[in-house]
Amino acid sequence: MCLLITLFGTLTMDKSIEYTPEYISQLDDNEIFVFGSNLQGAHGGGAARLAFNRFGAQWGVGVGLTGQTYAIPTMHGGVDAIAPYVDEFIEFARNNRNLKFFVTRIGCGIAGFHDKDIAPLFENALDEENIVLPKSFYDILTK
Repeated sequence: MCLLITLFGTLTMDKSIEYTPEYISQLDDNEIFVFGSNLQGAHGGGAARLAFNRFGAQWGVGVGLTGQTYAIPTMHGGVDAIAPYVDEFIEFARNNRNLKFFVTRIGCGIAGFHDKDIAPLFENALDEENIVLPKSFYDILTK
């Protein structure tokens, strides 16, 4: 399990459900930080900056796996433009069950989307044991 910058551990209300922690400071070897990026891979702010500074995201790579990160572009259009990249990520996670993916609130910071806009893109990730979603996404998807 990832180490957190928090006194309370992994944020959960139901002990059987795991959510992406709000703050991640370290990852175990098999854990991946999933963040919103731009297609140019200019990881200048938000979670992308953390991915670059701490977890091995490569400058210039805006899509896919680098280091212990997985970039999903969110800055190039609306939700419909993001959807294929989320689908690609879910398929990648299905094919790499040895890895555990902590999805951040992609698109809900600098890109300007709301959780209610992005969460539905992850509906097919709900049953994937190696994909951990933010609580806000989970709450929207299970209403």
